Amino acid sequence: MAIPDFQSVMRPVLAAVASGPLMLSEVRERVADEFQLSEEERNERLPSGKQTVINNRVGWARTYLNKAGLLSIPSKGLVQITERGREALANGPERITVGWLKRYPEFADFHTARPTDSPASIVQAEPAIDATPDEQLANAHQELMQSLADELLAQVRSASPVFFEQLVVDLMIAMGYGGSRKEAGRATQATGDDGIDGIIKEDKLGLDVIYLQAKRWANTVHRPEIDKFIGALTRQRARKGVFITTSDFSVGAREAALGLDIKVVLVDGIELARLMVENNLGCSVKQVFEVKQLDSDYFSED
Repeated sequence: MAIPDFQSVMRPVLAAVASGPLMLSEVRERVADEFQLSEEERNERLPSGKQTVINNRVGWARTYLNKAGLLSIPSKGLVQITERGREALANGPERITVGWLKRYPEFADFHTARPTDSPASIVQAEPAIDATPDEQLANAHQELMQSLADELLAQVRSASPVFFEQLVVDLMIAMGYGGSRKEAGRATQATGDDGIDGIIKEDKLGLDVIYLQAKRWANTVHRPEIDKFIGALTRQRARKGVFITTSDFSVGAREAALGLDIKVVLVDGIELARLMVENNLGCSVKQVFEVKQLDSDYFSED
């Protein structure tokens, strides 16, 4: 069974504590059991990696039910049903939603922050998606990053081959390779070997080097190009090579880079754009939002 959205979790959360208060951790386990989640589903994490999806959804369900007065939190980590919650279990819908909770003025004030809305419009208002606020924020961030990556890749593809070779050097430096900027710049100089565009130090001391191939192509890179690059690496007795393109690699090209004594890394256009975003190359930070959470330890009086 798929992981339920946080609105589908609300009624099971209420039902879990109907017979008495429970710790939030036990509520989470009961909800996971209710939906017969597999171990993989129980361990699936949000994009941030800091919390599991099901724990996040149960947590937000508890928060929303608490804001609506259906649950109370008498002490740290404890969840208890209220009389209003019991009434909701007895007479409420099979699936409690955000829209349904807005019949309670306390929740409507908390969720909408629009006191001028009429009660009728509040009750009928239904969220467009079933994601928790954490998930909405993460999804919006991913969409923005994907849009930025698409724009970056379009710009790179329209640039000159010379600019692209310089971009590859700048990217390697941003990722911690190349030693000094002056030394790294030598990577764009012709090596005289067919199939290699440049050489860059792997570390500041130059204990090893990486051979580069940069292809600003629109067409897919096929196996012959990779074989050609591997041959050039072999003639140089090189151990490491990076082949970067603005397009993509065929299945045969990717297979050619596997199972070798030489380490060959293939970076396609999508991965290139991701690395540029990750290393702030060709882009800059526009705005920073801080997401804070309660520090429970601060309120501990033990």
